[in-house]
Amino acid sequence: MSQYTEAIVLGLTAGFIARLYMLRTDYRNYPSYPHGYIIHLSLGAIAASLAAIALPALLEEEYTAITFLVLCAQQFRDIRNMERETLMKLEENTLVPRGMDYIEGIAKVFESRNYLVMLVALVTSGTVIYGGFSLGILSGIGMILLARFLMRGSFIRDIASIEPGRLHFEKSLLYVDDIVIMNVGDPAAREKILREGAGLMLHPYDDDGRAVLNNLGQRQALLHDISMLVGNKLEIGEPEWSPAARKNMETGALAIFLMPNEKDMGCIIEAAKRTPVLESAVQKPLASTIGKEAAD
Repeated sequence: MSQYTEAIVLGLTAGFIARLYMLRTDYRNYPSYPHGYIIHLSLGAIAASLAAIALPALLEEEYTAITFLVLCAQQFRDIRNMERETLMKLEENTLVPRGMDYIEGIAKVFESRNYLVMLVALVTSGTVIYGGFSLGILSGIGMILLARFLMRGSFIRDIASIEPGRLHFEKSLLYVDDIVIMNVGDPAAREKILREGAGLMLHPYDDDGRAVLNNLGQRQALLHDISMLVGNKLEIGEPEWSPAARKNMETGALAIFLMPNEKDMGCIIEAAKRTPVLESAVQKPLASTIGKEAAD
């Protein structure tokens, strides 16, 4: 297989770079640095090497290479369980948790990234074999960018408009615009909420967006991401400061209340816009005939 050395090396390199390009630590606090990096980069290198060798092995009629690919795929499925267990343990010490739907989505992402690495390595090595080294380099760069694009999902800004909501009380009931959030009995707490609290109103663009915002896991993801980005004054044993999301049953609009560290509405709105739409929350009633007729 010495004649395929360039293809294997370039395929492995492109796959590893793709995994490195897709790996980041952000406000979601995962993967941890540096141990999480070591785990995921090592698995990425393994995936890239197996995929880069696969085509040369088949051309040499070494069909046992398929067996190794199947075993590798099984190991990558175990990654989802590892990510899920790790994040569930982190939930125990989080004041505003991600929620199970968010955790499951993150676990799926980490599994799928290894398959993208294999695709990048396989296409790159195949291009070198059939098109030459220079074309292989271009193919590798293109596949890395494609892998990055494929990892991008939808965000809340794609399904709903977001604007500030007016916090006010009717007796002891806290409202954001016309939506009841919760009962606050302490007068001092009500004054603090009006002074330092923030409210958001999310208006879905269509019934598909309304279905997403109706999902409890998506609401929890919104509360978590906003709290992570702008901070939250929530403390143990003080439910008055707990962020909450409630919907208008008639319109499907979603009201959010929180007590941010800094009451910068521009940053709070931007944090809400950047919250990802969870795969488990995606529903498309408008794609069905009944859904279209019901919306008319």
